[in-house]
Amino acid sequence: MREKVIKVLDKVRPALQADGGDVELVDITDNGIVQVRLTGACKGCPMSQITLKNGIERIVLKEVPEVKAVEAVN
Repeated sequence: MREKVIKVLDKVRPALQADGGDVELVDITDNGIVQVRLTGACKGCPMSQITLKNGIERIVLKEVPEVKAVEAVN
Protein backbone atom coordinates (compact mmCIF):
# COMPACT_ATOMS: atom_id res chain seq x y z
CA MET A 1 0.00 0.00 0.00
CA ARG A 2 2.88 2.39 0.76
CA GLU A 3 4.09 2.37 -2.86
CA LYS A 4 0.57 3.11 -4.14
CA VAL A 5 0.24 6.07 -1.78
CA ILE A 6 3.64 7.41 -2.82
CA LYS A 7 2.62 7.23 -6.50
CA VAL A 8 -0.57 9.18 -5.79
CA LEU A 9 1.31 11.82 -3.79
CA ASP A 10 3.74 12.14 -6.71
CA LYS A 11 0.72 12.95 -8.93
CA VAL A 12 -0.52 15.79 -6.70
CA ARG A 13 2.92 17.13 -5.82
CA PRO A 14 3.37 19.30 -8.97
CA ALA A 15 0.21 21.29 -8.18
CA LEU A 16 1.43 21.92 -4.64
CA GLN A 17 4.92 22.82 -5.81
CA ALA A 18 3.47 25.31 -8.31
CA ASP A 19 2.22 27.27 -5.29
CA GLY A 20 5.48 26.91 -3.35
CA GLY A 21 4.43 23.96 -1.19
CA ASP A 22 4.92 20.22 -1.05
CA VAL A 23 3.72 17.09 0.71
CA GLU A 24 5.70 14.21 2.19
CA LEU A 25 4.53 10.85 3.45
CA VAL A 26 5.22 10.40 7.16
CA ASP A 27 3.52 7.10 7.94
CA ILE A 28 0.62 4.79 7.22
CA THR A 29 -1.02 3.47 10.37
CA ASP A 30 -2.23 -0.09 10.82
CA ASN A 31 -5.83 1.11 10.50
CA GLY A 32 -5.28 2.76 7.11
CA ILE A 33 -4.67 6.37 8.07
CA VAL A 34 -2.12 8.08 5.84
CA GLN A 35 -0.12 10.69 7.72
CA VAL A 36 1.46 13.43 5.63
CA ARG A 37 3.44 16.57 6.34
CA LEU A 38 2.66 19.69 4.36
CA THR A 39 5.79 21.76 3.76
CA GLY A 40 6.81 25.04 2.19
CA ALA A 41 3.99 27.48 1.51
CA CYS A 42 1.44 24.78 2.38
CA LYS A 43 2.72 24.54 5.95
CA GLY A 44 1.29 27.82 7.18
CA CYS A 45 -1.40 28.39 4.57
CA PRO A 46 -4.92 28.94 5.94
CA MET A 47 -6.25 26.88 3.02
CA SER A 48 -4.06 23.86 3.81
CA GLN A 49 -6.89 21.86 5.43
CA ILE A 50 -9.01 22.35 2.31
CA THR A 51 -6.09 21.32 0.13
CA LEU A 52 -5.57 18.27 2.34
CA LYS A 53 -9.21 17.10 2.41
CA ASN A 54 -10.54 18.19 -1.00
CA GLY A 55 -7.34 17.61 -2.90
CA ILE A 56 -4.90 15.12 -1.45
CA GLU A 57 -7.32 12.94 0.55
CA ARG A 58 -9.93 12.77 -2.21
CA ILE A 59 -7.40 11.52 -4.76
CA VAL A 60 -5.69 9.09 -2.37
CA LEU A 61 -9.04 7.54 -1.31
CA LYS A 62 -10.08 7.17 -4.94
CA GLU A 63 -6.87 5.52 -6.07
CA VAL A 64 -5.99 3.51 -2.94
CA PRO A 65 -9.27 2.14 -1.52
CA GLU A 66 -7.50 0.53 1.45
CA VAL A 67 -6.82 4.00 2.86
CA LYS A 68 -9.43 5.24 5.34
CA ALA A 69 -8.30 8.87 5.70
CA VAL A 70 -5.43 11.29 5.20
CA GLU A 71 -4.30 13.56 8.02
CA ALA A 72 -1.59 16.16 8.40
CA VAL A 73 1.02 15.86 11.13
CA ASN A 74 3.75 18.26 12.21
